[in-house]
Amino acid sequence: MTHSFTLAAADMKRLIDRTQFAISTEETRYYLNGIYLHSAGTARAATLRAVATDGHRLAQIDLPLPEGAAGMPGVIVPRKTVGEVQRLIEDNEAEVRIELSQGKIRFTIGNVVLTSKLIDGTFPDYGRVIPQNNDKELVVDKKDFEAAVDRVSTISSERGRAVKLALSAGKLVLSVTNPDSGSATEELEVEYASDPLDIGFNSRYLLDIAAQIEGEVAVLKLADPGSPTLVQDKDSKGALYVLMPMRV
Repeated sequence: MTHSFTLAAADMKRLIDRTQFAISTEETRYYLNGIYLHSAGTARAATLRAVATDGHRLAQIDLPLPEGAAGMPGVIVPRKTVGEVQRLIEDNEAEVRIELSQGKIRFTIGNVVLTSKLIDGTFPDYGRVIPQNNDKELVVDKKDFEAAVDRVSTISSERGRAVKLALSAGKLVLSVTNPDSGSATEELEVEYASDPLDIGFNSRYLLDIAAQIEGEVAVLKLADPGSPTLVQDKDSKGALYVLMPMRV
């Protein structure tokens, strides 16, 4: 095995739980059908990073780089293997030993050993889709936001109906319009001090990302109605999410 390192079960669980939802299920883009695990950051702040994307949303989680992982090759762990590891961790609070070799990964959890092939492909340069200069910042209570998105999107039986976010000073109005059953609106008090902005998102994707926020406050950094939005947990710096907008 070329590289081997150990993670606390809770850390491995977090890497999986916070990225799994964004794994693509589109078989033609097989290189997106897993979690991309690699070392990132600088020598002074090196991290073990897990990334998943389906082209519509992206999840990235960083942990301090464990001993033995420096210089590891980037590997794509298949979706099915990710699910198996998650299941094994839930039954076992032990550490997780990870060993990499050419084309394979081995997980040792307690007395269970799981060896899997890696996805033989090149993960895209995901850094290009992570916005760096989004200057409009929306700060919102995570639970209120989640509940409001959920309520307005129930008007439509169509999964993934677009929800419109209309932002103005200190206020967010969420709305969904359905040709058959009318429209629904919710208004929230938020922290927002930039120019007014109307932007649309797939309601399912928005809820998926909101569910990943571990703290009480979500921060959305926006640019314009056609550009990706960055979503972060105000209290947790190790996680970031990117969501592509929809026309509304």
